Amino acid sequence: MTQDTIDEVVRQRIRSLRVARGWTLDTLAARCYLSASTLSRIETGHRRIALDQLVPIAQALGTTLDQLVEPEGDDDVVIRPEPEMRPGSTVWLLSRERDRRGVTIAKMRITAERDEGGPGVHPGYEWFAVLSGTVRLTLGERTILVREGQAAEFSTMTPHSIHAHEGPVEILTIFDHDGERAHLPGHQHPR
Repeated sequence: MTQDTIDEVVRQRIRSLRVARGWTLDTLAARCYLSASTLSRIETGHRRIALDQLVPIAQALGTTLDQLVEPEGDDDVVIRPEPEMRPGSTVWLLSRERDRRGVTIAKMRITAERDEGGPGVHPGYEWFAVLSGTVRLTLGERTILVREGQAAEFSTMTPHSIHAHEGPVEILTIFDHDGERAHLPGHQHPR
């Protein structure tokens, strides 16, 4: 990405953030101690953007300098998941590990060969949606069949396990940190 392209992206971000807040050039100018004409020339590309101007503009717009000048690209959007396999399950991570929201999103394919080592317990909640097949969800003494197109959410303080019922199953699941450690490959199920 060239410097001119980055400058254009920054100009668009400044204008878009200003307009999204319903601010005129005069309003933003008063908040960042620049003249409205200087801001207008920055937004239209008739003036180079100086670093000492970007800091107060970013602060006034409620963002950071890093976010304002962050280059555009696909790496922050597109995740190319690699399958992690162990007997009876394949996992594709669909979010970056240690996601800023504190959750991990994964697609899982579970077959009859999966052995979790019995029901587990850990703090938090778990959620999954069945993409294909049927899940046999064991919660304490209950067994619940969750079919294609259905979703389940439950407290993980109840002893639980997830198995394929009468054939392979694919689910989309969201784990918090404790759930990730308990259920994803490379982590040990807590005892």
